[in-house]
Amino acid sequence: MNRIENTKSYLGKELETIFFRPMLQGEHAADLGVRVLYNMPAPVTLHFWRRPDDVLHKYTSAGWKGSTSPERMRKTIELQRVKAEIGYSADEYFSLVYDSMARAAIGSTEDLTGTVLEEAETALFREAIAESIRATMWLGKSDRENGLNTFDGLLHRIKSDIASQGIVAEKYAAIDASTAETRLRTVWDNASIALKDLRSEGQLVFFVSSDVYAAYEESLETPSLEAAYLAKQNGHESLTYRGIPLVDMKISEHLVNHIDLGVSFILLTDRRNLALALSAGEFPGTEVRMWYNPDLMENRQRAVFMAGCDYLLPELISLAYME
Repeated sequence: MNRIENTKSYLGKELETIFFRPMLQGEHAADLGVRVLYNMPAPVTLHFWRRPDDVLHKYTSAGWKGSTSPERMRKTIELQRVKAEIGYSADEYFSLVYDSMARAAIGSTEDLTGTVLEEAETALFREAIAESIRATMWLGKSDRENGLNTFDGLLHRIKSDIASQGIVAEKYAAIDASTAETRLRTVWDNASIALKDLRSEGQLVFFVSSDVYAAYEESLETPSLEAAYLAKQNGHESLTYRGIPLVDMKISEHLVNHIDLGVSFILLTDRRNLALALSAGEFPGTEVRMWYNPDLMENRQRAVFMAGCDYLLPELISLAYME
C-alpha cells in the first residue's frame, strides 16, 4: 500500500504567505466579495472618518474659521480561536493527494516527494478550510449547538442588530421569476441615501442566496425577445440589477442543516462594508501541520488560527429575507 509519511508544518509568516493568502486571494478576496484582513492585532479595530458636509465659508476677512472636525467611528471585530482537524486512512489519503496533483497539474504524479507533494497536500487542506471559512462567514452562529458555530457570521450579526442599529430589513414569503425583480427593487428602494450615493464608486453588490439568483435569471428569459432567447441558450455570465452585480452566496448546501437564520436572502451593501479577519501569527499554538500516524495508519491534518467577521456601518445595509 502506498503511504505519505513526511511531516509538513507552517508557522509564523509561512502561515500567511503559503497557506492563507493563496486560499483567500489577496486583500479584497475576489471569491468572497468582501474585505479580508490578515494578521492584524486582535481584536481588530477598524476606523472610519466621516468628513463634514460643507467646509466652504464666505471669505469676509483674514483669520481662522475652522469647520467641525471629521467624525471618527470605530468598529471592533472580535476574533475567535478556531481549529480544523481532518483524518484520512493512509490509502484514502494517498488517492486524494494523487488526484489533487493530477487535477492541478502539479509536477509529475510519479514524484511523491519534496515540494511537489507538499503543494498537493497543502492544496487539499486549503480547499476544505476555505469552504468552512466562507460558509461560517455567512451562516455562522456561535451559540448554535452543531455546525458553523466557531464564530458569528455576517447574516447573524446583521439580523441581531436590526432593532438596535436601525438596519433596514424586511421579510418576504416567497420568491420566483414573477417576483424576483420586485424583491430586488424593494431592497434598493429601502436603502439609505448614503448607500445609494455609493453606486457611482462601483462597489455596491447584491449578495443573494441561490434561489434568488435563479429566480432573477429566469425572469430575464421571460420576454419574447431575441436577447432573451439567446440567454436561454447560452446562459448569463453574470447578472446585474440597475447596474449592480448579483453575487450568489452559494450557501444552499449549508442551509439544509442551518435554517435558523432564514432560508433565502437579499443583502445590498458596499463590498468594503463587510470584513473577514484572520490572524495566524500572534497566538501560541497557531499552526498548520500535516503528519502520518503509524499506529492507526492514518494521515492527519490540523490548523489552528483566529477568525472573525463583521459588517462595519449599519446605514450601508439593506436586507430582505425569508424565514
